[in-house]
Amino acid sequence: MLKYLCYFLVLSVVFEYSLGLYFHIGETERKCFIEEIPDETAILVNYKVELYDPRSQGFMPSSPGIGMHVEVRDPDDKTILSRVYSSEGRISFTSQTPGEHVICLYSNSTAWFSGTQLRVHLDIQVGEHAIDYANVAQKEKLTELQLRIRQLYDQVDAITKEQNYQRYREDRFRQTSESTNRRVLWWSLIQTAILLIMGAWQMKHLKSFFEAKKLV
Repeated sequence: MLKYLCYFLVLSVVFEYSLGLYFHIGETERKCFIEEIPDETAILVNYKVELYDPRSQGFMPSSPGIGMHVEVRDPDDKTILSRVYSSEGRISFTSQTPGEHVICLYSNSTAWFSGTQLRVHLDIQVGEHAIDYANVAQKEKLTELQLRIRQLYDQVDAITKEQNYQRYREDRFRQTSESTNRRVLWWSLIQTAILLIMGAWQMKHLKSFFEAKKLV
């Protein structure tokens, strides 16, 4: 049972760091994706834009003038990448802080396809999935065994970073819970103090009222 659980954990880590999909986008639309990424982790984004063809009612390769503006923001809402790319390309960057990174894509113009939809194929790879090992083997002249060892080392490093990130998330969650509990406690104490003050004021007011009636 423990062996199968370990297999599931490894597979969940592997599949978590790869996202492949496509979506449709209009002239003024903006599509954003959130990726939870550990620090010091490589991210590779592959995309391809296709243009809708009314005659065939399908999608065809886009014209050279069509491109995508890509913007990436870190967990502190700081822009770490913002530029216009062509209709097909590859974007890579390395995270500096752990947390939710927002990747947004939108068209670089609102006039060139006259309301026609675009289909954007998007593939986001994180960690060791973002490394081109064929290129690494060619550049560093690695044997098949050396390359496999390099891949295993990167996988272990990715799992270690993921574990560190989970501990970071747990620590932040604990801090948030403690802060919320403190606020609830202080709010309860303030409410109790307000009730006591109001009760004392009402008792004093009623006492003065009854004393005034006795005098009458």
